[in-house]
This record gives sequence, C-alpha cells and structure tokens, in this order.
Amino acid sequence: MGHRPCRAVGLLAAVFMLASACGGSSVPSGDQQEPSTPQPAGPPADASGFLDDGPELVIGLVLPETGSLSYLYPPLSTGVRLATEDIQAAGGRVRIIEGDSGTDPDLAAETVNRLLGEGADVILGAAASGVSQSIIQTLYETEVVQCSGSNTSPNFSIQQNAEYFFRTVTTAEADAPVMANNIARGGATNVAILARADDWGQSLSALLHERLAELNVASEVVPFSQEASNFEDVVLTVEQMGADTVAVLAFAEGIQLIRRLLEASVPPAAIHGGPGLFDVELPSKVSPGSPDELDGFTVYGASGGDDFNQRISEAVGGNIAFGGQYYDCTVMLALAALAAGSRNGPDLIAVVPGLSRGGRKCTAFEECASLLAEGADIDYDGASGPLELDDVGDTTVGRYAVAEVRQGVLEVVKIEDVTMAP
Repeated sequence: MGHRPCRAVGLLAAVFMLASACGGSSVPSGDQQEPSTPQPAGPPADASGFLDDGPELVIGLVLPETGSLSYLYPPLSTGVRLATEDIQAAGGRVRIIEGDSGTDPDLAAETVNRLLGEGADVILGAAASGVSQSIIQTLYETEVVQCSGSNTSPNFSIQQNAEYFFRTVTTAEADAPVMANNIARGGATNVAILARADDWGQSLSALLHERLAELNVASEVVPFSQEASNFEDVVLTVEQMGADTVAVLAFAEGIQLIRRLLEASVPPAAIHGGPGLFDVELPSKVSPGSPDELDGFTVYGASGGDDFNQRISEAVGGNIAFGGQYYDCTVMLALAALAAGSRNGPDLIAVVPGLSRGGRKCTAFEECASLLAEGADIDYDGASGPLELDDVGDTTVGRYAVAEVRQGVLEVVKIEDVTMAP
C-alpha cells in the first residue's frame, strides 16, 4: 500500500445515548440502528470446508500489561479474546500468543522479536502510537502485517515504513473535532491544552489547537514530560494564562496532573481528558475515598456499538475504551488470511482494505467467511461500527464515546460517529 496524507474530518453524525460504561444498564437510542454484535455460532455448512482448508493464523499480541496504559489492557485484550472465541466457534483457525509492551519502546521491541521468533504471522498492537513507532521498522523489514485498534497518530498515514500497518481506529484528525466541538459547546473561550510530549500528544494537541481556532476559541499548547516528578510549572502556566478550560492529553501521569489542577481550584467541569485517560477507575484514582470530587469531568475515547459495549462491559467491569476496535482488528486479520489464502504479509495487506468496503455487507466472522467461501466480495462492518479502510489502511469512519463523571462514576453519556471526508 502506498501512503499519502490523512483525510480531514467532514461530518459528525449519529449522536445518540448509550448505557453507562460502569453500570451496563441500557439507555434508549431512538431510531439509531447499530451494527449487530458478532456472537459465537457453529460453522455454516457452505463455509466449513473453506475454513478447514484455510491457514492457521498466529497473532502476536503486543499490549500494555504493565506501564502507564495498563488500565487499558483489560478492554483491549478482552476485545481480542472475544473475537478469537467467535472466530474459533465459527470454525476459523486462529491462535493468539501474547507479550507485554508496557509503554516502553525498548520492551515492545524485545517482545516483538520474541513473538516473531515464536511464529507470529501478524502483530496486533501496540496500544500507544509512540510504542508502535519503536516496532514498525522491524515489521516493515520482515514484511509482517500490524493492526492497531488505538494508534491515532497521523504520522503512520504518510510513513514509508508503515507499508504493513493498518488500523481500525480513526486518526487524531477525528479525535480533535470530537473534543473541540464539545469543549466549545461548553462555553470555553481560553483553553490550556496540556499535552504529553510524545508522538500522540504532539499530534493531537496540534490538531486540537487548530480545530479550536476554527471554532473561534483561543488555546495554547503546554507540553509536559511524562517523566516529570511534579506538574507545578504546568499548573502555574494554566493560572498565568487565565484559562477557563483545560484539556489534558495524558496517560496515567494525568492522574497526578488532574489532582494538582483540582488543588489549584480548577473546577472538574472545566477539565476534559483525552483518550489516554479513559479509565473507569479514574475518579477514585484522582480522589481516593471521594470520587465525586471529580464530578463534571469529561473524557473521550474510541467506542464500540451499544450491543458490543454491553458485552465487553460485562466482562471487564465497564471499561469499554478501544475494545471494539481490537475486536475488529482480530476479525479483519482472520478474514484477510482466508481471503488471501495465505499468512504472508504482502498477500495479507493487499486484501485488507477491500474487506471493509464495496462488497456485500456482513457483521460477523461467520457470515463474512461464508460469503468469502462463495467467492463474494465483502464489506465488513464490525463491533466498532461501519469500518471503511482507505488505500493506506486508515479507517474513514470512527465511533467515539463521550463520558462524564457523575456522583463519582464515569458514565458514557453519548456516542458520536465521525466520517472522514476525502
């Protein structure tokens, strides 16, 4: 696949209410139609031979069991597990081998080398864009396909060494408008954008600043080192700016940063967290014993559809962030192996974009495999919504949850679908 510049956001649509991320109770969504959630089922008769003859795909999982994104490991790994169970129940041949990436580029590189040595055909992960940057050259040189359900840095779209990379989450060019539009609707006039000094933080902060300017909202990017022992200088800058709203683009270090903002009398309703802070335990981590002190705080994260969110929430206690995207990575990799009849990287990546567009709609591995067995072109719409991959492997449709802390509980209050215009 040749790489070219990212698309711009052209449309925000399909806003509806969703169940609480922590409770699992259903909130009516009106006439909004959700893609059906794939469920385990026996193999269809017309696809069983096709599946039996297909190659067993060994997926190397590179996710943060440790490190500053470890709170995302449960929904990410559970999304993969649920997909694997559904694929195997339908007769698909897929096997997972796991490794820890932490949020440490060196650890991730070691893990990838080990997984490749153990026979991984493809790599799923890493969770953080900066960590994926540490492994992408190795995967390019070895011609191994990589899918991430959480890497949003636009840089992958134009990198030559991202030839074997694709993703089921939209880039930060979609994240930024979701955050900016909600911040502007809240009446913000002067926003301090506190940004982690890595690939993801730099990319998202620049795009958020740009989008806020388009909405006539002033903002300033305040970068910080994730290795900082305290954030006194960052909070001082916020105070000197006279900011009425603060956007925090951080991972686990954001807990300390948010706590310090509250101590400096920044109202929680004036604080907005990026996707790296989508943690159902965040209120109690920021204010142990008094989680309601964070009431009004808003955070944004990639989401699945209503049905899938309920399914994964029951498995991991409410943490839904990026779970649907990792489910879809797993299914897309398995379908690519079937469609290509191969486990080789060049063969797999050649068929990936076409599996998500232009063919007959299908929403589960079993259904899609049956269509492939018939020789049909397919258009997979998955747990995270109607995927539409472009020629560089970026999905042009994304789904985001907007969550708010209410009475000490992080609740999803709405879902926004985003379509990236050509």
